Amino acid sequence: METKTVAFYTLGCKLNFSETSTIARQLVENGYKKVEFGTFADVVVINTCSVTENADKECKTIVKRALKANPDSFVIIIGCYAQLKPNEIAEIEGVDLVLGAKEKFNIIEFLESYDKNHDEKIHSCEIEETDFYVGSYSIGDRTRAFLKVQDGCDYKCTYCTIPLARGISRSDTLENILKQAKEISEQGIQEIVLTGVNVGDYGKGEFGNKKHEHTFFDLVKNLENIEGINRVRISSIEPNLLKNETIEFVSKSKVFVPHFHIPLQSGSDELLNKMKRRYLTKLYSERVDAIRNQIPDCCIGVDVIVGFPGETEEKFMETYNYINNLDISYLHVFTYSERENTEAVEMEGIVPVSERKKRNKMLRILSEKKKKQFYLSQLGKRKTALWEHENKSGMMFGFTENYVRVKTKFNKNKINTLETVLLDKIDTDGIYIIN
Repeated sequence: METKTVAFYTLGCKLNFSETSTIARQLVENGYKKVEFGTFADVVVINTCSVTENADKECKTIVKRALKANPDSFVIIIGCYAQLKPNEIAEIEGVDLVLGAKEKFNIIEFLESYDKNHDEKIHSCEIEETDFYVGSYSIGDRTRAFLKVQDGCDYKCTYCTIPLARGISRSDTLENILKQAKEISEQGIQEIVLTGVNVGDYGKGEFGNKKHEHTFFDLVKNLENIEGINRVRISSIEPNLLKNETIEFVSKSKVFVPHFHIPLQSGSDELLNKMKRRYLTKLYSERVDAIRNQIPDCCIGVDVIVGFPGETEEKFMETYNYINNLDISYLHVFTYSERENTEAVEMEGIVPVSERKKRNKMLRILSEKKKKQFYLSQLGKRKTALWEHENKSGMMFGFTENYVRVKTKFNKNKINTLETVLLDKIDTDGIYIIN
């Protein structure tokens, strides 16, 4: 019997990448051969995201690319967009199966029962049924491994559909996460990135209940002691859940790297309240100050949304000036876009799209300024670079422990290795050149 091939395409966050990788391993274990997307494949799995403004357009484009390589490919759509808009996706020409948040982990069963001629395309549970946990991690695709420690969210931010796409907050058991971390380290992976929807909420739902059996700090302390792990990076953590004990621990850790990514969303307390965020700027500033005081070289990334309803020019400048005065390293800037079934879509004070784009550009320019300041602050220091596998015009790239981008002449023997480097020269692209 001829071995069937399967290709994957992943949109969105690190969490999606960890789940795609886990599903890929399931299929390989069941006799499928994984191939590169864009080459001939019997089955194509597309893992979608609902955060991107053009999710529908992106999905259609990727399906077309898949079918170009093989018009007879069996195309399966999974992910947040598949859970939120299954009917919309099912109407895309070439899509054979749409699986929701619960069903995506049972792809094997569906492939055994379906072919391209079946009529029932959609299998999507009610999101309330998504109260179980499936452990996942990515391996083999990148230098780093994304380790899923938590899923879902109990927060009710007025602009966000993620709770509708992923369900309630729930966690993997501490025992299972430590086991998976050990499995990753045994593969020679140098860095693990902890990922989830709301990682700081780790411990909730660990054993199927709402009680926290363990906290995020418990997780951090235990991961420190896993043999063979050289680096652990926290992908993103809410400011109200980033406790001083965690900051202090990271400051002394030999494993956890000096890099925090902390969502802000707005520098206006009035807008933070409208967004139903669980902190105000005072607490956010305290977290940044605590990090800077204990880990001076720490890289601090910030998420911010522009164009939220009610964001007047005055409110935007409040955000701009607040961030400008913060000692942070870079921004991820998101332009607000209306989402069905959210509170924000009913709010007054709609910001014109042209104005949203203008504000996005202003903050991206500010981000470049902040990044340059941070990089210059590292001039003359010795750090440890983790080299990646890509060869771009004879150069290879990597990141230091505190997330400074570095590059050097390509050397295949350096791939996936850690090297102490001197940060003494920045090129025109704003990247440190290592001789």
